[in-house]
Amino acid sequence: MLGFLILVWICIFLLFLFIQIPRPKNFPPGPRPLPLFGNLLELNINNPLKDFERLADRYGKVYSLYLGSKPWVVLNGFEVLKEALVTKAVDFAGRPQDLMVNHITKGSGVILSDYGSSWKEHRRFALMTLRNFGLGKQSMEERILGEVSHVIAKLEKRVGSPFDPQTMFHNAASNIICIVLFGSRYDYDDEFLKLFIHLYTENAKIANGPWAMIYDTFPVLRSLPLPFKKAFTNANKAREMSAQLVNEHKKTRVPGEPRDFIDCYLDELDKRGNDGSSFSEAQLILYVLDLHFAGTDTTSNTLLTAFLYLMTHPEVQARCQTEIDEVLEGKDHASYEDRHNMPYTLAVIHEVQRVANTVPLSVFHCTTKDTTLMGYSIPKGTFVIPNLTSVLKEEGQWKFSHEFNPDNFLNEQGQFEKPEAFMPFSAGPRVCLGEGLARMELFLIMVTLLRRFQFVWPNDAGDPDYTPVYGVTLTPKPYRMHIRCRETDQNTI
Repeated sequence: MLGFLILVWICIFLLFLFIQIPRPKNFPPGPRPLPLFGNLLELNINNPLKDFERLADRYGKVYSLYLGSKPWVVLNGFEVLKEALVTKAVDFAGRPQDLMVNHITKGSGVILSDYGSSWKEHRRFALMTLRNFGLGKQSMEERILGEVSHVIAKLEKRVGSPFDPQTMFHNAASNIICIVLFGSRYDYDDEFLKLFIHLYTENAKIANGPWAMIYDTFPVLRSLPLPFKKAFTNANKAREMSAQLVNEHKKTRVPGEPRDFIDCYLDELDKRGNDGSSFSEAQLILYVLDLHFAGTDTTSNTLLTAFLYLMTHPEVQARCQTEIDEVLEGKDHASYEDRHNMPYTLAVIHEVQRVANTVPLSVFHCTTKDTTLMGYSIPKGTFVIPNLTSVLKEEGQWKFSHEFNPDNFLNEQGQFEKPEAFMPFSAGPRVCLGEGLARMELFLIMVTLLRRFQFVWPNDAGDPDYTPVYGVTLTPKPYRMHIRCRETDQNTI
């Protein structure tokens, strides 16, 4: 019996040793994949970012990996990403359609939908509707500043005592996009809001965690009751909540007089009728979830990163406050236009986005046709990982690539200057459609809070830990902030 088992193990070893997964001709180099596993054993499935960096050092800025039998190509560095996402944008504009995140969303929405007429229609509709509801205009500023007033009220109650800001920033970012999507905001203790955010944040961690990688690599395991099933349960609950909001709108709306994004979409459905387009109520339910998640998680985590660095770099915070006080002297509140007169503060905000690296691997892409990149042949349907981390920390693109320093965005005259390698929102046709809203939120929230308060690292908190928690978005580890009111003459909101 023992001899038989030894023989079986020898056969398995030889199978793995000699059977090779064939590579397409002129495919990017990479580690040799094993049968069944591919290169899964090459990666730390809890956080593969360091492994991606190590493999780039070994195989170059364009290299391949196999997860199971699927070939992936990892893109590293500004020049590579620019060629793929901008120069050859259409070739790389697809989305993989056989991953856990696609199965959760059922291929609907706009972020994960594949490149084609449906995606183009819905992206165009979203951009148009956001503009109509004030993006880039004073009306959107008023919505954001209105939400900031609730943040101020919460912080004023915590002056003098250490405070964990994580939930507060998530709630604030969520409410701003809720006003656009649903036409209403929620109290920070509202159970609906708390559940919505809990479902999103938990799924964000699952989607880029080890169980998602196992789901994507081993299709045979997908029907088993393993921990990745929790993501599907969460998504179903979020869909029910979204459907409830849509149904409430259907009962109270006045056609042709939209109050928010949902009303606009329902008006569009009325206009189109049965024209065979991709617009549908089922699509709307997922569309709302897409936009809410994208508008909440990234902005809130960037704000958390911002105040972590401002507290631990008090000289940067003080210089921002001096500039803010000078520019806003005599004004009741900040305006987005004030950014043009605040080069240092603007540099700090951009540097925060760079070091936050909130979406480190972007959203995965897929080639829409046979193409080439940096001399390599990439077949149609190849999954692509744009490693934004490699660009935001690339030596040669930044004066201080591995440290927090606003001088990365200032020229010798102290004027704001944005390097071309700054692409936290990705690039090309798949660039984040909420980029404009996020920029406005970050500026108005940070400037308003810095004008009113001083944020101090608590004496008993020990040394700060800048290492983020890995997921679809990178999240700073929980921390506390000590809040003091600043002595200013202005009666600001």
